[in-house]
Amino acid sequence: MASIFIIPILIVTIIGLSSYLAYRFLIYDLYCKRSINKSLQKYNIKKTPSQIIKEYYENKGEEISNQDIKNLEKNYRQNEPEQFLAMYDAIRDYQKDKENK
Repeated sequence: MASIFIIPILIVTIIGLSSYLAYRFLIYDLYCKRSINKSLQKYNIKKTPSQIIKEYYENKGEEISNQDIKNLEKNYRQNEPEQFLAMYDAIRDYQKDKENK
């Protein structure tokens, strides 16, 4: 008699948990990536987020590995999407200052 209630509850729990995990680790990241790419296109920026991060840290004089770039890109993409535009502005300002000198 108890199995009549337990089995459906377990099935619903497994489906719910797997759906949440699929959303959290796959769909949410794809949505964030799409949003960032649209923002960059909106402001007519031809660089990818990883290129922006790489140039920003090069201008700061810091060496950064490709794995660190991927980790930073994912972190910024999901938690601080406005950082890409701020870093792009910093790159642009650095290039203008470099040209003026």
